[in-house]
Amino acid sequence: MTIRALLLALPLLFLGWVSVLLSVAVLSDAAPALVVLFPSNAFLADLPANVAVLGSAPSTITLASETENFALSLYQSGARLVLPAGLPGCLPLPN
Repeated sequence: MTIRALLLALPLLFLGWVSVLLSVAVLSDAAPALVVLFPSNAFLADLPANVAVLGSAPSTITLASETENFALSLYQSGARLVLPAGLPGCLPLPN
């Protein structure tokens, strides 16, 4: 594989991975929490009811809620990018 092909393949792989994460967040409620990347200043004021803030950093906020379509409600509140958090992925859960 040439360097040019690698420079094209790596960003495409990253975009595919982020697309899968976005799809999981929006289409299923399987994730126990969601991470909002790059939240706006007014985002916390517009959060839906029954949302727990699990953690925050300068560029992320981790939220949890039992409501259905939680990711969609975060987008309606002004979230820029919502990704699932806490999913085990392909690895088995520890006992």
